[in-house]
Amino acid sequence: MAYLTEKFGPTGGFHPFAGAGDAVAAARVPAIKARSATSAVKRRRGAGFGTFIYGLPLLGLFFLSWEIAPRLGWLNRIFFPPLSEVLVAWWDLLTSGVLVEHIGISLQRAAIGFALGVIVAIPLGLLMGRYSLFEKVSDLLVQTLRNTSQFALLPVFILLLGIGEESKVAITFYSSVFFLLVNTISGVKSVDPLLIKAARSMGTSDYDMFRKIILPASVPSIVAGARLGVKSSLFAVIGAEMLAAKSGLGFLIQNSQLMMETADMYAGILTLTVIGLVVNYLLVWFERWATAWKGQSEASLI
Repeated sequence: MAYLTEKFGPTGGFHPFAGAGDAVAAARVPAIKARSATSAVKRRRGAGFGTFIYGLPLLGLFFLSWEIAPRLGWLNRIFFPPLSEVLVAWWDLLTSGVLVEHIGISLQRAAIGFALGVIVAIPLGLLMGRYSLFEKVSDLLVQTLRNTSQFALLPVFILLLGIGEESKVAITFYSSVFFLLVNTISGVKSVDPLLIKAARSMGTSDYDMFRKIILPASVPSIVAGARLGVKSSLFAVIGAEMLAAKSGLGFLIQNSQLMMETADMYAGILTLTVIGLVVNYLLVWFERWATAWKGQSEASLI
């Protein structure tokens, strides 16, 4: 009867190719999934690029206002020169090599402090997020240190480490480590418990658990913490250079302000802004590259 129903249909008409459509549809499923995965990745890339493009008109209006307002007398040109004068000063600093030297020194200090923060915060965050007893023991100390201003501790760092590179690296480390730590803990705790139980039931070791499940699933949260940590590191090193340094972008900005070279001061500020934007978008790209599997996993569920 089932055979007759399949061939002749419920109305009794003969369908010689009955069932062929289902076979064709089943054959197309892998191709559909592959296209869906590709489309998901393209949508993720296009969303970020579209956000950047859409923001350009407003940014252009801001720069246009910066150029016009001082020229029309709305702002004092001595304290707020037009953007064109700032760009000329920036080019002069760049071609003379002064700007490149200060950039290199500041980036070196911030990079060393941030790298030390990554080395300390990510393993510690993985342990605190995974083992509740370890978190209970260490959380009070972490919260106490996290809520102490890094700039309030700068005199302590200078007294203990001197006014050389060590104190500036220490404050950049202190500024970034807690953003990374808190976000790593949050990422570990957001891992699906069913994945943990399934891996544990198959006899997965703690090392493989961290390497294959917990760390990959925590990458988005860790990168979010890294973006905050990089920004905080740059802010901290600039503040330290303004207070106790004879080189770096912070020193350039502070010294230009004292000498009333405001065009050079704004050139230093713009340089710092561009560096922050470049680093931020590099981390955004890294996050999308490291989490590309998410789009493929979501598409495989279709």
